[in-house]
Amino acid sequence: MSKLQDLDLAYAMDPVSWVRKALRFEPDPAQQQVLCPYSKRMLLNCSRQWGKSTTTAAKAVHRALHFRDSLVVAMSPSARQTGELLRKMAMFLRTCHQPIRGDGDNEQSFLLENGSRIVGLPGGEATIRGFSSVSLLIVDEAARVPDASYRAARPMIAVGGGALLLLSTPFGKRGFFYEEWTGGNHWDRIRVPASECPRIPPSFLEEERKALGDLWFRQEYCCEFIDTDSQMFGRDLVDSALDRDLEPYF
Repeated sequence: MSKLQDLDLAYAMDPVSWVRKALRFEPDPAQQQVLCPYSKRMLLNCSRQWGKSTTTAAKAVHRALHFRDSLVVAMSPSARQTGELLRKMAMFLRTCHQPIRGDGDNEQSFLLENGSRIVGLPGGEATIRGFSSVSLLIVDEAARVPDASYRAARPMIAVGGGALLLLSTPFGKRGFFYEEWTGGNHWDRIRVPASECPRIPPSFLEEERKALGDLWFRQEYCCEFIDTDSQMFGRDLVDSALDRDLEPYF
């Protein structure tokens, strides 16, 4: 095996070193955790403006370039939001001198020289069916993606044993992102409030707390799942009133 092949293999297993050298991106400690290639199920609950789309774009480009013929699928609540994520990926592809071209089938897509593809999808259930053997499935702004879309997307990773990354800022105590965050142990969970982001100054956060109010600030910057204003009873109160040992009447 040549030295170049040795280096490529080393970078495949060490995406942090690769993004530093090839993408000129210096990830902070939490971003390094997101780039980990060994995690199969990851939940990222992070503050606004932490850099989740940049880190995710770097992870997607690394996977596509280092594992030939792989399929990376990214979805979000809307085509516009998915497009923003793919623009970050396009920027990184240009940085490492990769040609930018579509796959010929999907409007938001890249086809790489090694046969790998990156495909971006909006969050509607009808638009995400038909993909299989996905190597990496990314659900951006997961708290705002419909539950039906998430359930329709999960079978994409069944055959190839692909990885699943859900990333979002919280949006109330509802939906699959909240349920997965508070659910079982098969997830690697990473929580990054704004107070732990070195790029957001404390003075800005104090200004935002005054401008947004305490509840909205806690959701957007402190990564807290807050009950919506329209609820008469909070989620915690409803859960405490349930007896799961009782059989339903109908």
